[in-house]
Amino acid sequence: MHLVPGLKVLYFGTPVVLVSTLNPDGTANLAPMSSAWWLGQSAMLGMGDNSQTAANLQRHGECVLNLPSSAMVDAVDRIALTTGKSEITGYKLAQGYRHVADKFALAGLTAQESDLVAPPRAQECPIQLECTVTRATPFGGPEVSAHGYEVRVLRAHVEEEYLIPGTAYVDPLRWDPLIMKFCDFFGGGINVYPSRLAEGWALPRIGALQ
Repeated sequence: MHLVPGLKVLYFGTPVVLVSTLNPDGTANLAPMSSAWWLGQSAMLGMGDNSQTAANLQRHGECVLNLPSSAMVDAVDRIALTTGKSEITGYKLAQGYRHVADKFALAGLTAQESDLVAPPRAQECPIQLECTVTRATPFGGPEVSAHGYEVRVLRAHVEEEYLIPGTAYVDPLRWDPLIMKFCDFFGGGINVYPSRLAEGWALPRIGALQ
């Protein structure tokens, strides 16, 4: 029997992406997000307007989409509930957000120079996609507080061990992306780490349901 529970969260399962962008002072910002999908050589990123990443994308128009494996979940979670903005809105304060200027350092990741764009790559991420923003479209309503950013992938960097030998294809048996499903971290189909983001959104804890 189907129920109509009035779902508050619709994150049924999408890959986690660490988006690196440039701040106005030229320093790098790194932000985890999971509203991303790909088609051909383009991707669509969905994010709220009240973030440093959104401001950087609209101002500078370049980014790197760093895809962590499920084994990197601890690095991703270290920068959850952080923001590159020095002024934090009330609702983010209530969720537990704090300002962090150097999120590469907090995550324990290494900034690596990109080939075609100014924002750096995250060296430890097995897949890194250098991108340029081609379009920003208001999303949601009736009061718009988010945008969808269409980005064009200019260059993809992939660790050799994740490629099918002799081809330009990623081996799906070797590549285990970190997935965010209803604000919890999953890899290989199992819950791999307790999520600070889920705590910030006051979602039911998985352990409490088992």
